[in-house]
Order: sequence, then structure tokens, then C-alpha cells
Amino acid sequence: MTNESRLPLAGLRVIDASSIIAGPKLATYLGDFGAEVIKVEPPKGDALRYAGKIKDGKSLEWKLMSRNKKPITLNLGTEKGQELFYRLSKSADVVITNFRPNTLKKWNIDYENLSAVNEKLIMVKVSGFGESGPYSSRPGFGTLAEAMGGFANMNGFPDSGPLLPNFALADQVTALLGAFATMTAIYEREHSPDGKGQSIDLPIYEALMGILGNQVMEYDQLGVLPKRMGNRSEWSVPRNLYQTKDKKWVAVSGTAPSIVERIFKAIGREELIDDPQFKDNQARLQHADELEQIMADWMINHTQDEILERFMKYEATIAPVYNTAEMLQDPHFTFRENFIDVPDSDFGTVKMLNVIPKFSRTPGKIRNTGLEKGSCNDEVYQELGLSAEEIEAFKKNNII
Repeated sequence: MTNESRLPLAGLRVIDASSIIAGPKLATYLGDFGAEVIKVEPPKGDALRYAGKIKDGKSLEWKLMSRNKKPITLNLGTEKGQELFYRLSKSADVVITNFRPNTLKKWNIDYENLSAVNEKLIMVKVSGFGESGPYSSRPGFGTLAEAMGGFANMNGFPDSGPLLPNFALADQVTALLGAFATMTAIYEREHSPDGKGQSIDLPIYEALMGILGNQVMEYDQLGVLPKRMGNRSEWSVPRNLYQTKDKKWVAVSGTAPSIVERIFKAIGREELIDDPQFKDNQARLQHADELEQIMADWMINHTQDEILERFMKYEATIAPVYNTAEMLQDPHFTFRENFIDVPDSDFGTVKMLNVIPKFSRTPGKIRNTGLEKGSCNDEVYQELGLSAEEIEAFKKNNII
């Protein structure tokens, strides 16, 4: 069994002073691998505590997003609260915020002030539009990034309008990029002659732009704008979702010549391999409608089980389209422990996504689900030197 001391980020102290998804999920990634994450939320509670699906008055999103964190309350809009934040940041390796730049300056908790008391500090500043530029003072969420960053316009079907994702895509991408950026800055600090930290400007829209492919160069060099293609792709054909005889769905992707040959064999159309219309990827793209119709016609005459068995026989790429219940029943996901039952003070146990990726020697671990508001106040503030009486007085004065 892995113990706390063997977690790869044990000893790294992270202050998560962000809210909702992008910043908090960044901190969750670090916490999953052993970082001590102190979750700072206002005395009334973080907005995420009241978001998403609720059971018995408790947010399930909070249970997941705030796992492996120590929640404390702190009113950053007060002078005393800011003083406490300075003291907290003095011992931190990383501070994560998602306040607008002018809010950080108004509260005197911008990087310039915090690094003056802790030159090793790495500060990750998540925001909608970044620290500079005409839009820097605007409020921003992932939805706005998905609209302005090009995703919504290229997503959807040809005969429909732009389509937003129905989950927090931009925030999740920002969290991943932010975790990478944080660890890059830590590596640089540890190998720097002066050991100084730095600030990281992480706008959500830039993170999303980074995963949307080569659309900028294609427009610059070819004048081409991305098209809405539904489940198809401009890269390869066949690539789509197909309905089966028993009203289920399967996904097929033919991104390599050898795979396409196997697909043609699986649907009993081996002659298509040498057909001039489908002989290579460029030819298939030119005749995408015809090939997709051939695929769809074959799929609708076979059940999902028949299709999967046939494709597996020929080692052709295919997957069933799962809902969550079906994901939980999949033997491969079960074998790899992709889902785990975690003890929880409110619900006994909760099943959630396990830590990823898997490390061979020092894997991550879920130590706790999201805890009650302020449950770690005494532990953290006593470490800062506050007495029980001072902590109680701060509570009465809405400082914590």
C-alpha cells in the first residue's frame, strides 16, 4: 500500500484560493499526488458547495472537486483576512487564484505583494481573459472561452447553429494545462540559481485555443474556416457514430490505411479496398457521403453485439457508445480500477473517478472527499500561531 510519505508531491504546500472548476480542479490534480492543498473559501462557503447535483443538501460536485483538500474559511475582502492570507502564503509553494487582476490588486494579494514575503512562491492566476489586454478586466467563464475561442462555431451539425459543450470543457482543459504549468515552474525554481518562484498568467480562452488544432494556420495559409461536421472529421473517413439494428450506437474511426482495410473486411465489403473512390484517405474524403452511407446501411442491419463481435474478429477499431451506468459495468474499466469507492462522512461511501494517470512506483491516492466548510480552520490557523481565542474572535468578526 502507498503511504502518505511515498506520494510524489508530499511536502508541496498549495493554497487553493480559487472557485468553481478551472482553478480548483488544477489544485485537485496536485492534491491527488500528495500535495497538501489548503482550500480557502469565504465564510459563507464556496460557490461550488451549492452547484451541480445535490443530495441531502450536499453538492456531489464539491465531494469530487475538493477531494484531498483541507478547507478553511477566510474573508479576503477584509484587512485582517488579507493579513492572514499573507501569513498563509509565506509557507506556501503555490497559490492558485481565479480573481480578476483588479480584484487581486484591490485586496493587495497580487503576485508583487505576496512574493515580497515569499520569493519562492509560484502564483497561478486563472482568469477569463488574462492579466493584460483590452478584456483583462472583464469577468469570464469557460462558456465565454468556448464561444470566443473557436470551439462553439466549429462544433455541431452542418444544418444547425454553433453548439456549446454540455460540460465544463474549457475549465477542465485549463486545469490540465495549469497543472502542467505549475509543475514546470516548480522544476525551474528547483533548478534555478536563486530559487525564486514566478507568476503564471492562465486565461481560460488561451487554454482552450491550444487544443483546437491547426485552424489558425489553415486560415492563414489556405483561407479555410472550420466547418461544423457533426460526428465526422476532416481528417479521415469513415469516422462517425452509427445506429445499430437494436437502437444502440457504435463509434468507428479509420485513421490509418491498415485500419480502414480491416473495417471494410468487417462489413463484408473487401472490394472497397481497391475501389478508386476509397483507395486512400484523400479519395475517401472526396467521397465521404458515399462511404458514410455504406457504413450506416450496414450498421442499421446488425445489432450492437453482432457488430462488435465482427469488428473484434478483424481487429478493426470500434467502441460502443456508453452511458454512465454502462461505463460502470465495463470489465476493462473495472479491472483498471477507473472508479473507486471512497469513504464519506455524509453518504457512507461515494463512487468517483479514480486518480489518473497511474504511476508505477508512487501512485496518487484519494485520502478524503470534499470536507465540511471550515473543518480545517483550527489545524491551519493554529499552525500560523493563532490561539483558540483569536480564532474564535475572527469567526465572530466574519474574518474566518
